[in-house]
Amino acid sequence: MKQFFVLLSIALFLFGCKTKPSKTAKAATVEAQPFVWEAANVYFMLTDRFNNGNKENDLNFDRTKEPAKLRGFMGGDMAGITQKIKEGYFDDLGINAIWFSPVLEQIHDSTDEGTGNTYAFHGYWTKDWTQFDPNFGTEADFKELIETAHKHGIRILMDVVMNHTGPVTEKDPVWDNNWVRTEPGCTYQGYDTAVSCTLVENLPDVLTNSTETVSLPTPLVEKWKKEGRYETELKELDAFFEKTGLAKTPKNYIIKWLTDYVREYGVDGYRVDTVKHVEEGAWNDLNQQAQIAFSEWKKAHPEAVLDENDFYMLGELYGYGIDGKRYYDFGDKKVDYYANGFDNLINFQFKYDAQGDYESIFSKYNDILQNDLQGKSVMNYISSHDDGDPFDKARTKPYESATKLLLTPGISQVYYGDETKRPLIIEGTVGDATLRSFMNWDMMNDAETKKLLTHWQKLGQFRKAHPAIGAGTHKMISESPYVFARTYKNDNVVVGLDLPTGAKEINVDGQFENGITVTDHYSGKTATVNNGKVTIDSEFSIVLLHQ
Repeated sequence: MKQFFVLLSIALFLFGCKTKPSKTAKAATVEAQPFVWEAANVYFMLTDRFNNGNKENDLNFDRTKEPAKLRGFMGGDMAGITQKIKEGYFDDLGINAIWFSPVLEQIHDSTDEGTGNTYAFHGYWTKDWTQFDPNFGTEADFKELIETAHKHGIRILMDVVMNHTGPVTEKDPVWDNNWVRTEPGCTYQGYDTAVSCTLVENLPDVLTNSTETVSLPTPLVEKWKKEGRYETELKELDAFFEKTGLAKTPKNYIIKWLTDYVREYGVDGYRVDTVKHVEEGAWNDLNQQAQIAFSEWKKAHPEAVLDENDFYMLGELYGYGIDGKRYYDFGDKKVDYYANGFDNLINFQFKYDAQGDYESIFSKYNDILQNDLQGKSVMNYISSHDDGDPFDKARTKPYESATKLLLTPGISQVYYGDETKRPLIIEGTVGDATLRSFMNWDMMNDAETKKLLTHWQKLGQFRKAHPAIGAGTHKMISESPYVFARTYKNDNVVVGLDLPTGAKEINVDGQFENGITVTDHYSGKTATVNNGKVTIDSEFSIVLLHQ
């Protein structure tokens, strides 16, 4: 039964959501909908914890110390992500954008800050912005991942860090003091104490506010000379600075390195780490150079261009919630990050709003996104790699989680394993390690997992096919039974939730013309609109209606 629904859903999407009319019904003609970032369904995984596509790259740089539980490398890599794209895993889930944790070269040693030996499996401890960490794969792996994703209509959000280097270890020396600061620590008493400081002890903060012209940091020079590529890198840097006219400041070096991945591989957007810990103007500068790089890539690869969308920037502004609308309040200063390079900010508030009923969530988000944040958006999530208090940590509400996340206006972020109840409580772990277990592929043959996965797939495919879900205007049609409509340009859908099983009459409120045949994406059943209503007879309590 599952295969039937999945195949039906894919077929409907591929044919632009057209349905075959009955002999007495009018034909429904609906154009296939273009990709809209504001309606995206994004899948986020920790690269190391998702799928091991190449076991030959599992050990590098003598990373052989015994790590604390879930604090060492476990083998996941870019090849593993590509493998799952090819298998259609993301197509089945209705995913049209993938964000994976950083894959650039990480510090070589481990640290122990009271949690036991910890390696940089998560990707946020950069050692060298100019090459990939072999544990995650190679340049060829990165290229293949992006090209494969694009062939499946999936955009790529590259996770980038500009705020800090990796921790200092015996193998990973601190960079020069005209590049980084190692104190004071952030105290969050206002803007300056959240920006001009180090996040945590032993995490050197890049001097992104510096206007001083600096040479390359000594550890990087020594590394590149040892690797035999110092002269080549230097020539590339000189060419970049001559072309752009930018000063050789720490911030601008990193901007050059990050935008290279856009210019060379066609990365579609960034997910930006630690936004509030960097001066907001720096993000504008990064965005400007990324837009230029994206345009250059499109010009050089016209056959590979997916659409006319600009480069997209999503920010992790820790603590930001949709109630803040365009602003984040530091206490002594409010900053509009949407006016400083960002199209979207992660919404840390959704897990609280998700405690409410459907209409309270949907109408609130519609009001803000269609007014204060018009043209922008937020990314909602139910769990993530660093939120220790997610919406449903015990995984007791996986169906409700899917329904609320995937039907709420804005961008949806599926964290790997949300769709399969990957456990978020792992005995013996310390801190956020409990959120970062390996993907539970071993549960895929379990009957309950299959049933849950099918629910996520149906909702995800419906969302992917209909930008009205994430980007459209919301209107409640009836409170009981709960039915609502969403509209975006020429895309109209009607959704009913918590309905009775069996035959159910749905008021479509003029969203579809009388005589039109509509399809319930969830059950695969079709019906003809009569007097503004349709009747769907299915075993499910949800209907997802479209032409």
